[in-house]
Amino acid sequence: MNNELLAVLDFWEREKGIRRDVLVAAVQNMLITAARKAIGPARDMVCMVDQKTGDIHAWAKLIVSEKVISKHDQISLPEARRIKPEAQLGEEIQVEIGSEQIQQIFGRIASQYGKQTLMQEIRKAEKELILEEFKDRVGDIVAGTVRRFERSDVTIDLGRYEALLPNRERVPTEEYQVGERLRCYVKAVENTPHGPEIILSRADPQFVIKLFQLEVSEIADGTIEIRSIAREPGFRTKLAVYSRDPKVDPVGACVGLRGQRVKNIVRELNNERVDIIPWSSDLRTFITAALNPATVRSFEVDEARQRVRLLVNADQLSQAIGKRGQNARLTSRLTGWQVDIDAEAAPVSGFEQKVAQAVGALAAIPGLTEVQADALVHHGFLSLEDLLQAEASDLAEIAEIGEAAPTVLEAARAEAQRRMVNITPASAA
Repeated sequence: MNNELLAVLDFWEREKGIRRDVLVAAVQNMLITAARKAIGPARDMVCMVDQKTGDIHAWAKLIVSEKVISKHDQISLPEARRIKPEAQLGEEIQVEIGSEQIQQIFGRIASQYGKQTLMQEIRKAEKELILEEFKDRVGDIVAGTVRRFERSDVTIDLGRYEALLPNRERVPTEEYQVGERLRCYVKAVENTPHGPEIILSRADPQFVIKLFQLEVSEIADGTIEIRSIAREPGFRTKLAVYSRDPKVDPVGACVGLRGQRVKNIVRELNNERVDIIPWSSDLRTFITAALNPATVRSFEVDEARQRVRLLVNADQLSQAIGKRGQNARLTSRLTGWQVDIDAEAAPVSGFEQKVAQAVGALAAIPGLTEVQADALVHHGFLSLEDLLQAEASDLAEIAEIGEAAPTVLEAARAEAQRRMVNITPASAA
């Protein structure tokens, strides 16, 4: 029995890292519980296990009685005086439990009550070890294996301990398989009703920051600083970096030679898009860099409401806003300012303006529709003078004019005549 007990203690100490004295205390509590279930209750029972030899000793306090009704609570006066010669009736004495009774107790370790008590004590010791070891590891990245799923939560095996990746900390675009190896960010060690629990995350923005700290030595040594970050897990992250050394390009250092550093991080994030932006104390410069490659045409700042209104080219509006507003939303989070983006009204080019003016002038002639005027201009008849020099056959070839060619020419001549009448009196005056 002693060798078996020592082997069990050695196993738990080696495999779980639980101290020997904690394991011995758990076994002692288990034996007391098993004794009470196996041979009945005993008054103030005490159990001791020798850590070196594995010997088990147990004592119970019994009341000296003239007539023994319950052997678990009472002892006769003659038996008591064999243990303590001066014992008196009604006195309480401590009696060591015999080896046969101990064998009976130890033989029931595998029973429901004894085994449950032992496992509860060991789990309690494990939880205390978790709190002790991981309370200083919050903010680190750990690697583990997907062990099982509980609804949408994932249990991760870290080796000696298990941790929880809650559904709220999962990346929505990621699917995990049992046995798959994952790297996660230690977000917290929480005290739950069941004891301390390690909470992991892959969705937290700090996970991305920690990956950059591990991958980019300049961030680790403090040369480059991550000033702000905005993330929509699984889709896109914006990272603002700043270099304390003017000779070091913060963006280039984070990207790495041939983009190798950022590629490693993107691979870990399952191809999530990562934008690295140079941080600037100048708000205009910072926001412009965050929206790159969209070009900002106008910049209005409302200091009181911490809002910025930007105007971009109409053809770049969708790019600046991003899919479902993602780019603008992340820029707002990154900079700390509410960013509103609108399209700038596109100026009419010189050629287009002249065409529009020509169409308007012809359409003003009584008898010509805007459709006919537009067709005439696009076929080279830019003014009333050009129209007067045309032949009906030339106009008839235009689809929008066709058989109306004589009517159009008649309207043009009438307009010319009207203009001459209006000009002649003025000239004579």
